[in-house]
Amino acid sequence: MSERTSYEPGTPCWVELGGTPDIEASERYYRELLGWEIPEQPNSAELGGYRRAKLNGKDVAGVSPQMEENQPCHWATYVSVADADATLVAVRDAGGQVIVEPLDVMGMGKMAVFADPTGAVCGIWEPGTFVGAELVNEDGTFGWNELGTRDVPAAREFYGKVFGWTVEEQEIPGMGTYHIWKDGEHTRGGMMDITGMAPDETPSSWLVYFTVPDADAAVETTKAAGGQLVNGPADIPVGRLAVLTDPQGAFFAVMAPTDETRENAP
Repeated sequence: MSERTSYEPGTPCWVELGGTPDIEASERYYRELLGWEIPEQPNSAELGGYRRAKLNGKDVAGVSPQMEENQPCHWATYVSVADADATLVAVRDAGGQVIVEPLDVMGMGKMAVFADPTGAVCGIWEPGTFVGAELVNEDGTFGWNELGTRDVPAAREFYGKVFGWTVEEQEIPGMGTYHIWKDGEHTRGGMMDITGMAPDETPSSWLVYFTVPDADAAVETTKAAGGQLVNGPADIPVGRLAVLTDPQGAFFAVMAPTDETRENAP
């Protein structure tokens, strides 16, 4: 079931393209890649130019313009929480750093941003009238959120304290150990040790995966638009993936899931 009207606390619920220097150019690219429209909202001016990307009329992602000079364009992950203030207390107690204190967004909900002890930045969302993405796990929407870090034990401890997540380890041929974030029986995302897999200057970060019907076609669309292929395309047990940057430099991944993966998507 890809339509969502609510999210359990601890579930990634929203992704956001922040700092794009050209929203119209971003719309052209993501329309070609994922089928999105990114219309201006009635309250966009009040929200600093913020827009919501739509697929078939449903909200699937946020898009915000560059707010200051040299702000990098990037994709961010937001996790749904019951209480943003209480979550940030847990963040501080677990050794994280609060970057943005809870901010009430016109009654739609409360957002905040923190950095974990390994340096990865993550957002939280306490829903009000807006719960997050209305579509997930289908072509043109986000389907996975993955932490890339060089300190897996520290990340395990931190997210366990903040969100109650545990880790299930899986061995992937050619890639080593992959870590699945679990909340009871529910899967929340993944984690990769990027030591030796990424340049030393690459920071820990959350990577957003978008579901596509054809990863190779997504690579060609990206190249034609002025984006870049960072890694792949490569086959893994759950599908075929590639890591890309969009024409404005934002990193993300695309995944063409296997039929079995699609059938078992939450």
